[in-house]
Amino acid sequence: SSKARNTEIQNADDVAVLEDCTDYSLAKTISKIEEKLEKGDLPDCMDDDDDDIIPSAGNEIGAEAQIRFLKAKLRVMQEELDNVVCECRKKEDENENLKSQLKDTVEENTRLQRAISVQQSQTEKYRTLAQEANKKSEGLQQEVIALEKVLH
Repeated sequence: SSKARNTEIQNADDVAVLEDCTDYSLAKTISKIEEKLEKGDLPDCMDDDDDDIIPSAGNEIGAEAQIRFLKAKLRVMQEELDNVVCECRKKEDENENLKSQLKDTVEENTRLQRAISVQQSQTEKYRTLAQEANKKSEGLQQEVIALEKVLH
């Protein structure tokens, strides 16, 4: 009973945004970065030479190229996030299926335990009947032997 998932994707400046993430807007983030770049106010992380967000040649490329680079990096990160979300959903579905199978197995086990109990009680009943029949048979054989002695 896996649930159908609605994974509609919106495009915001060529960036895929999951509809579920309404509190986090990539378009707003890009707009903020673009505004800062236009003002020449780069974030601290872009000034560090050790950071891998903008390559070391980042200081030599223009604002538009930096924006394109950041958008591309953002798209890659969004695709990775989408893949992780998809994997999580698959794992959730798999867990639900396994829970359902476990429930069915527990129910089947309970049913089989009841059947075993009934069969054990029937076996005991038939064992008792067989013992009684053997005693009766022995008694009848003794009676037959006694009657044969009387006839001879």
